[in-house]
Amino acid sequence: MSRPRVVIVGAGIVGCALADELTGRGWTSVTVVDQGPLFAAGGSSSHAPGLVFQTNPSRTMTAFAAYTVSKYAALGPSCFQQVGGLEVATTPERWADLHRKLGWAESWGVEARLIEAGECARLWPLLDRGKLLGGLHVPSDGLAAAVACGEAQAARATERGARFLPHHTVVGVEQRGGRVTGVSVVTSGGHRTIPADVVVCAAGFWGPSIGRMAGLTVPLQPLAHQYARSGPLPPQPHGPILRHQDRDLYFRRHGDRIGIGSYAHRPMPVAQDEIGPKGTTMPSVQAFTEEDFEPSWRDAVELLPALAESKYADGINGVFSFTPDGFPLIGEAPRLDGFWVAEAVWVTHSAGVARALAEVLVDGRSGFDLHECELGRFEQAQLSPAFVEERGRQNFIEVYDVIHPLQPMESPRPLRTSPFHVRQRELGAYFLEAAGWERPHWFESNVPLLEDLVRRRRDEYADVPEEARGAAAEPFLGAMQRDAWASRHWSPIAAAESWATRERVALYDMTPLKRIEVSGPGAAAFLQRMTTNNVDKKPGSVAYTLMLDAGGGIRSDLTVARLDEETFQVGANGNLDLEWLTRHAPGGVRVRDLTPGTCCVGVWGPWARGLVEGLTDMDMSHQGFPYFTCKSGYIGHVPVLAMRVSYVGELGWEFYTTADMGLKLWDTLWSPGRAVAGGRAAFNSLRLEKGYRLWGVDMTTEHNPYEAGLAFAVRQDKDFLGRDALSADVTRKLVPLLATEVVMGKEPVRHQGRTVGYVTSAAYGHTIHRSIAYAWLPIELAEPGTHVDISYFGRRVPAEVAAEPLYDPGMEKIRR
Repeated sequence: MSRPRVVIVGAGIVGCALADELTGRGWTSVTVVDQGPLFAAGGSSSHAPGLVFQTNPSRTMTAFAAYTVSKYAALGPSCFQQVGGLEVATTPERWADLHRKLGWAESWGVEARLIEAGECARLWPLLDRGKLLGGLHVPSDGLAAAVACGEAQAARATERGARFLPHHTVVGVEQRGGRVTGVSVVTSGGHRTIPADVVVCAAGFWGPSIGRMAGLTVPLQPLAHQYARSGPLPPQPHGPILRHQDRDLYFRRHGDRIGIGSYAHRPMPVAQDEIGPKGTTMPSVQAFTEEDFEPSWRDAVELLPALAESKYADGINGVFSFTPDGFPLIGEAPRLDGFWVAEAVWVTHSAGVARALAEVLVDGRSGFDLHECELGRFEQAQLSPAFVEERGRQNFIEVYDVIHPLQPMESPRPLRTSPFHVRQRELGAYFLEAAGWERPHWFESNVPLLEDLVRRRRDEYADVPEEARGAAAEPFLGAMQRDAWASRHWSPIAAAESWATRERVALYDMTPLKRIEVSGPGAAAFLQRMTTNNVDKKPGSVAYTLMLDAGGGIRSDLTVARLDEETFQVGANGNLDLEWLTRHAPGGVRVRDLTPGTCCVGVWGPWARGLVEGLTDMDMSHQGFPYFTCKSGYIGHVPVLAMRVSYVGELGWEFYTTADMGLKLWDTLWSPGRAVAGGRAAFNSLRLEKGYRLWGVDMTTEHNPYEAGLAFAVRQDKDFLGRDALSADVTRKLVPLLATEVVMGKEPVRHQGRTVGYVTSAAYGHTIHRSIAYAWLPIELAEPGTHVDISYFGRRVPAEVAAEPLYDPGMEKIRR
């Protein structure tokens, strides 16, 4: 069997690691080219301080780092020193955050422990113990010598047949018929072309320039970051790498000196034309600006008083890469087959990213969940140079900040708004942002509804002794059970909006939901092949279904509505679904993004039919408009596609129309005193009560449908992508937990003192008056009634596995 010819652009640590991973899997026709010398080629790897801290809020990024540690540690002490990692807290907020971070480590399988100030000082004797509240110690963290790691991996790859070519500057990406055919390079000997079946751009901060040669936008912003070394200090034990995130600083040993890295200075974006080859100057290093470093030096001396006896030297402003969301870029160009990127990858994650991409290239899928890192995750609105730079700057500023999981960036906003935005603002919407969309999470206009609900509930329980009232007596008890952290970006108004949805009717803006049209003579057969459920039904039908990867992992869940014989509307999770369908679509099948020109409002609740039927020419009765069907008609003057589906577990419809008619649709449906506006906080609570999964949070490609509780969406009597890899024998399961406190997600779950799983989604269920946390648990613990504990900021939160759905198990509400 012939192996493809691969050209990797960039001989930094990522390019070398990828060559090693590919040749280790039998792809030995690998050529790595770099414009610089080998192996300090001049990119970020050449000056990287090499700190490998594994713990991350992202399960995938932690897994990347853990693999990097295991691989580089095996290369020997000249490549990796497993000295451990220590993060210290000097503020109560940071100390609390280290408790949260310990939970991530526990959830993702990294050994870690919280230690007192005295032990921190024992590990780092230069620390001022009096400044510390404590620290997080991870024994397996360490220091990677980036150039040595790259060279060691390159040596192994070379033994297997790879070749590394220095002083080869790529000036073009050759292509024919929509497929890459090679790269054009310039050397001292002139210009030539290196043929290739696969080209991987691992050029670091030069990635955008190489991407442009392939017609690809690589959303990456180079920024300069300061690093300096102290003067000589008395001999000290070689302690762990150290982070002082309260001052945006990190430290490592260099013999008798200490290296100091700072993120405390102003962002320093660097343009592509400012980082080209510059003679004897390393391209990735710019002149050190002492005025920017002085405040950081003072902070360093405050933490490590012995530094006062010396002065910093050898300072650099080293260039490295940031993306708009802080994650790497991994994937294939959408319009040039065979052109791949592995960009914005720090040394910390280098081996893990290389392994993931090698798995995708060789096996067709990776064992890592890559959805946070895939190249195609960004919407077109997020690819402008101005957006990439602004978000890159902000990610630099926030790299060591304590970030709430719901906390949005403040700029550039608003970027994308639905046609209902003006009305939402009038109703006092509190907006958060996702994929560039402004999404209301609650409405201040519903405060009177909350107050009325509180009065009603108190009146109902007026004669009940206080100790016997329970949660149902206080509809805002969810807020009372939330600590200061869980109460951020949340309001008890969500209780009123949840109640209005369950008892009356509420309008929800579903415009940010990705809408894709799939059409053409082969559309039905194509979607049958790409999804797990039967979507080849008569026009007017709607199906809930899944898309799997080649290994049977869940790539997405979809709602597929058949509009006519050749046209389907697909409700998807984001741009990755659009790219996946586009890439797999055969000739004659058209895949088109409808989202920018359309909008959607969900109308849900027991009063939904009464609200809508007087406004429409459609028969809205249960017999005339059954559950999971769709039809076209009018709401007042507005042409709509009406779809009878519900993400909240109540009677209702989604109404789609063109963006120009959106405001008219909202105004036609709006009925003060009857309908209320509902936000995402209530929506999340309602969907968890009903057991509806959120892809990318509750389930990913790491999970199959049977584990995720979605076997009903799989038809084994038809052929579909990933079918042959599926197995109904599962060892774990996604289950709901009823807890005594609201948690936020990603917390470890323990049973009899042992970590057995982790939380995915969580919210307070305002209908059932209980805190809900979905979690992955071993199958033997997934039975209702099993008692477990959730570790939340180090506190024990008792919880119990429950049967699902928690609300309306007979589906009576949604089908009336």
